[in-house]
Amino acid sequence: MKSEVSTAWKGDMEFAAQVSGHELVIDASREDGGHDKGPRPKALLLAGLTGCTGMDVVSILRKMKEPVTWFEMKASAEVSEQHPKKYTSITLIYQFKKSDGLNPDNVTKACTLSQEKYCGVSAILKDSAPLDWRIEYI
Repeated sequence: MKSEVSTAWKGDMEFAAQVSGHELVIDASREDGGHDKGPRPKALLLAGLTGCTGMDVVSILRKMKEPVTWFEMKASAEVSEQHPKKYTSITLIYQFKKSDGLNPDNVTKACTLSQEKYCGVSAILKDSAPLDWRIEYI
């Protein structure tokens, strides 16, 4: 299986990427010569991480018949000062509603399976920077 993306320069620092039939605008901040028409490339890596692991977790919890009604993730990363300015550490927080009555053991199992077995984005990013994760109940 192959994954392909086509990206076209639109001027200044704006690019339009064709991803699975969807257009995604990528741009720089005004301070960096862009017009802030879209997210920055490194932030998209974090969005890819949360989307990938989130899909895993929801799928696993559904198979466990857990009553998930609300689920969010937050991802943050430390960036190096020198070029190339890359992520030096990544933190991922899985958030669930306490009132959903989820079995905490199943939630932990779902998140662990995603991080250790299923999430390809996590596997890729872990090769570049330490990735820590935790679960919070809100």
